[in-house]
Amino acid sequence: MIVVTGATGFVGNVLLRALIADGTTAIRAVVRPGRSTTSIAGLEVELAYADVRDYDSLVEAFRGADLVYHLAGIVSIASGGFKRLRETNVEGTRNVIAACRHAGVRRLVYVSSVHAFVEPPAGTCLTEDQVIDPHRVRGPYAKTKAEATLLIRDAARQGLDAVTVHPSGIAGPYDFRFSDIGRLIHDCCCGRMRAYVRGTYDFVDVRDVAAAALAAADNGRTGEGYIVCGHRVAVSELLDEVEMITRAPSSRWRVPFGLARSASHLMPAYYWARRERPRFTPYALHVISSNPLMSHEKAQRELGFSARPIRDTLQDTVDWFRQQALL
Repeated sequence: MIVVTGATGFVGNVLLRALIADGTTAIRAVVRPGRSTTSIAGLEVELAYADVRDYDSLVEAFRGADLVYHLAGIVSIASGGFKRLRETNVEGTRNVIAACRHAGVRRLVYVSSVHAFVEPPAGTCLTEDQVIDPHRVRGPYAKTKAEATLLIRDAARQGLDAVTVHPSGIAGPYDFRFSDIGRLIHDCCCGRMRAYVRGTYDFVDVRDVAAAALAAADNGRTGEGYIVCGHRVAVSELLDEVEMITRAPSSRWRVPFGLARSASHLMPAYYWARRERPRFTPYALHVISSNPLMSHEKAQRELGFSARPIRDTLQDTVDWFRQQALL
């Protein structure tokens, strides 16, 4: 039995599709009680309702499991919410580790983030040799992913067969709840991107992340982590590419970075008043202005990882939006 936590999430639902396409039949999708299952509707999987914050529910969900993919977590570019993030990303991972031991799970694959690593100096490429230290990364999301990754490493040293995958910025189809990148692409498709900030980031296709997780389960070395990144793309280039695909007219202007940084400190209150998820924050600006150099050479060598062209990712994402009548 293969168990997937966070099964209704972006990577989770794509991983389920990859497992099914690979011929796997005994799949149990762990869904948080009250969470919509629209993203996995029609998939031939067994549903188990459990919350990673509730150890007892995980013990039941992991019963009879041979392999667990731990994807449940909160992704956030907000500056606050550390308590909520830590409860899910850190304590939830601690519960997953304990439940795996209780259930006698053979292998655990954890999907972390490149932000778990301390950012190397400008011009230096990020590799798996970079240190992981929650006290030296920026933002509550990165801190919790770093702490959770250290829990996985400690568990591996104590005998649990666990391996970690570290994706960069994830984009692609099947983005049912709109990730931050998915929202950016969708807004561009709909002509809502009137302004942008100059910056660059590394983007990887969600389907390539799912493939890397499958490969890590088969070939990853116990206790090791694997960066799965794709292509460094400037924000302006990404928007230009989407506009070429959709043939939407461009009418945006570049906001000076200093002005954007000053304005970003006021945006949390704006989003709170509108009851919207934050999309423009100091942490988001930090990400696109930080060092984007990273390497997937280790994942390529040991897992056979490869990243499809970013244009294919964007084209398939736009096509999926159309199929879902979201444009």
